[in-house]
Amino acid sequence: MSQAAILFRDVNFSADGLHILKNITGSFTEGKITTLVGPSGAGKSTLFKLCNGLRSPNSGEILIKGKPIEAYDPVELRRNVGIALQSATMVKGSVLENLELPLTLQGKKIDIDFAKELLHDVGLAGDLLERNAKDLSGGQKQKLSIARTLVNKPKVLLLDEITSSLDRVSQHDIEELIEKINEKYGTTMIWITHNLDQALRIGHFTWVMMNGELIESGDSSLLKDPKDKRVQDFVKGEIE
Repeated sequence: MSQAAILFRDVNFSADGLHILKNITGSFTEGKITTLVGPSGAGKSTLFKLCNGLRSPNSGEILIKGKPIEAYDPVELRRNVGIALQSATMVKGSVLENLELPLTLQGKKIDIDFAKELLHDVGLAGDLLERNAKDLSGGQKQKLSIARTLVNKPKVLLLDEITSSLDRVSQHDIEELIEKINEKYGTTMIWITHNLDQALRIGHFTWVMMNGELIESGDSSLLKDPKDKRVQDFVKGEIE
């Protein structure tokens, strides 16, 4: 039986008088890609913030690799659970300085050979290290953002709409990249996407969230034949 990289047990989260996550129970399988879909406002991004400790649940339990999340030092937790965002924000300076950022925050330097290996892993040339990061294309910035999350060799990588602002070719490149990283490093991936075709294509497993609840989960093929009427309507495009 596959181990859960992250396990939720009856997790609830409220903020500003709103019950955002409601009795979430489920697991993300270690070493697999789980896509996370649902209408806007379903609670997907909030769930991510619980996964890396940016928010804490009001009730329930979250286990990371079998260990209660509150038992982790916050810095250790965020090294184990990395996140890449749609915006792929770059700091002022070179590609090397951007790639090195997670270590700079720890007062360390990156090994140049390791930096080149990371760029190679995400499909970027090593000779880009000295280029100004602001001169990169959108697709290149997203690849660099992913490489930056790999600096700490996270066990889990959270991907929040990382291809939604990219053209189709760049989107395809990022999808191939994520599959490659998953296979090479065995990194557990949890990917929020509004693209149901992408969720089906890339995910080994899928969670469907609506109105703060986990409505249906399982093999990604569930998107072809969902059991729940609400999910059927969502897949048909009747719920946005």
